[in-house]
Amino acid sequence: MGPALREPLPGRAGPPGPTAKAPPRPSPGAAAGPAVIEARALVKRYGKVPALGPIDVDIPAGAVGLLGPNGAGKTTFIKTLLGLIGPTSGRATVLGIPVGGRRNLDIRQRVGYMPERDAQIINLSGFQYVTFCGEMAGLPRRDAVQRAHEILNYVGLGEERYRPVETYSTGMRQRAKLAQAIVHDPKLVFLDEPTNGLDPKGRTEMLDLIRDLTYKRDISVVLSSHLLPDVEYVCRDVVVLKAGKVVAQGNIESLKQRDLTRYEVRVKGETARFAQILRSRYALGAEVDEDSGVVSVAVPAGKTTGSILRAATEAGVQLRHLQPQRNTLEDVFLDTVEAR
Repeated sequence: MGPALREPLPGRAGPPGPTAKAPPRPSPGAAAGPAVIEARALVKRYGKVPALGPIDVDIPAGAVGLLGPNGAGKTTFIKTLLGLIGPTSGRATVLGIPVGGRRNLDIRQRVGYMPERDAQIINLSGFQYVTFCGEMAGLPRRDAVQRAHEILNYVGLGEERYRPVETYSTGMRQRAKLAQAIVHDPKLVFLDEPTNGLDPKGRTEMLDLIRDLTYKRDISVVLSSHLLPDVEYVCRDVVVLKAGKVVAQGNIESLKQRDLTRYEVRVKGETARFAQILRSRYALGAEVDEDSGVVSVAVPAGKTTGSILRAATEAGVQLRHLQPQRNTLEDVFLDTVEAR
């Protein structure tokens, strides 16, 4: 017998639309839930080549973004947690279940995975594909059939369920991949680039589906994406990897407020020289927008704007505008990953 079903997702013709009640936005001040993933000194090497770790991290329940540049180890981390590849050393748990050995099947019965690359089976309809994936996750045939109908309605493929998967558009294939990841009613879902190839409308609908899953259906989500606005729209917390190691983690709003304050600066005079003095003499991050002439200046915590004023004097420019900027998740990413 497969895992017991919780209350089924209600069938509907498509994802939440503009007339539907929107799922709640992530609450910056809300306390994080208990950890659904724990890793301690987790390492994965291929021969002598390090691919991951050592990693020490607690990932809370809810929606968490997994970020990092190409080659940072995001996919290796996910595959290790799923038991698809074995760790070289260290330990990890998923939903309290140790990773590795005989318990890997227990993890996969309780966890969903939406891969970045298409993984549909040709010559199967959407309904057959999702039903098959439900059975593979441990559902009895009857339950898998029932859930496939419900989930395909939920993701907006109810009218297309009997079409061969290979005839689906990019957006439909992404929805089918999401459907197979949640057909067995998991408590945790890994989503690897779920908005790949989607147009703006399809991207918004996919993100609303993900928000609905985590904030209304109590399914925790680990969202791996290179599109930072997607992560900020869905997630409350984030883990940032670089070269296989965690370089930042925590609440997104807290990360945006710590360490650096950014200022928007406009000057009359030679902007490039002003920015160069900020960087070379005062070790401040300074970027010039060539179109607007605005200089974005990053001031470390504990320092004042005095350096900006002195740099303006030294550069012989007149300070016209100085205003704090709201940091974005992109700022956090660049500051931690690229050491901007």
